[in-house]
Amino acid sequence: MVTHRTLVGLVLSLLLVHGVPKSSCQSTPEAQQEAAANDSTVFTRILDGLLDGYDNRLRPGLGENVTEIKTNIFVTSFGPVSDTEMEYTIDVFFRQSWKDERLRFKGPMEMLPLNNLLASNIWTPDTFFLNGKKSIAHNMTTPNKLLRLKDDGTLLYTMRLTISAECPMQLEDFPMDAHACPLKFGSYAYPVSEVVYTWTDGAAKSVVVAEDGSRLNQYLLIGQTAGTEDIHTSRDSYEKKITLLELD
Repeated sequence: MVTHRTLVGLVLSLLLVHGVPKSSCQSTPEAQQEAAANDSTVFTRILDGLLDGYDNRLRPGLGENVTEIKTNIFVTSFGPVSDTEMEYTIDVFFRQSWKDERLRFKGPMEMLPLNNLLASNIWTPDTFFLNGKKSIAHNMTTPNKLLRLKDDGTLLYTMRLTISAECPMQLEDFPMDAHACPLKFGSYAYPVSEVVYTWTDGAAKSVVVAEDGSRLNQYLLIGQTAGTEDIHTSRDSYEKKITLLELD
């Protein structure tokens, strides 16, 4: 349940992002205060309407259609790679976008930049990293998360993560080996009949590595590819997205 204090914090965050309209900047302090109060009222009304009767336990489109999660990854740093532990470390901006028609709104803006506190009050994907050993969500100086909501109910949710993941290696030709370190992710609980993941800009353009992102001593990062891996169990089928970071 969203408290009054949480709503006030969200409204103040919106005001800081949007600011006061230019026309009010040229008016009297009293007019500026009145304009800010009006904006606060509008934002509060929108947020109250969005969350009224909203159940974050239910995925968007439940009983009607499959929920599509569009994803892309920006790698800010890659490495080091441990040959002995067969693992690597990667620092990424992990972006997810999906549509939740329960959050459609009408207002003076097309996009609402929201405080990350709201993420705990709406449905978000249960994404996990299949070959991850450990992950850290950065919280300095505040949680490194971005949440945006369009008026048609489309959400953008970005997180900064540091992940330690398994990298199976064939070391017969050590130290002249070439490797491909995977990063696999998908829904923890939902099968493909309920939630599917797609690449935002297609497999070829949805994983980008910063030009100065390599932190490798013994290898060269020569490229990356993205694709899909299907996992079948006796009860359901699951789809995992996979990124291969190629080393030489």
